[in-house]
Amino acid sequence: MTISVFGRSNPSPARARLAGSAPSALLAIAPLVICLALSPVAAQAQEQPAAPNTVGTAPDGSKTHGGQEATKDDLGKYTLPDGSPTYHITSDGTLDWYAYSGYRRYHAECHVCHGPDGMGSTYAPALANSLKNLTYEQFTEIVVNGKKTVGVGTADQVMPAFGENLNVMCYLDDLYVYLKARADGAMDRTRPSKREDKTKAYGDNENQCFGRN
Repeated sequence: MTISVFGRSNPSPARARLAGSAPSALLAIAPLVICLALSPVAAQAQEQPAAPNTVGTAPDGSKTHGGQEATKDDLGKYTLPDGSPTYHITSDGTLDWYAYSGYRRYHAECHVCHGPDGMGSTYAPALANSLKNLTYEQFTEIVVNGKKTVGVGTADQVMPAFGENLNVMCYLDDLYVYLKARADGAMDRTRPSKREDKTKAYGDNENQCFGRN
């Protein structure tokens, strides 16, 4: 069984459980925070490197991951040739909707553990560094199913599973795009001043994800 979150399908059992869950029961557990338990050393030892972690200039003059050409869909999401989401920043500094939404959602759900702007805290790693090594698929797997890293510092680090938290799952791609932009240095720590508008298709999909009429 699969469930699509903003245009992408994932066969993960944790995500699949969303299809049969009551939104009101899921929202009752919010707000939760994402605590990705992955140190830079563990990331290098356990994960395969992602594509080159650098911002580049795409053929249309925009900034994207690695300067690869990105395709925009009707949701306002830009994807690379391999299908993974990417940020898209035009020459005048206009940010794509997903990166902007990810900025907002990160500071609503994740910063308590991982610090403002993905910079980390005393008990959770900096996601702006972790996303230098994680692929989109690896990021999704950890957020959906959780992760435990044993023997990091003076205690184990535990990332709880968020596969049944709609406040996270409905914005999974947004979070990835924002953190990838931070990891690549495409976005700084300031609030984005220019952004694309949210599309109607995005709003409709957002409502569907939350089970709203």
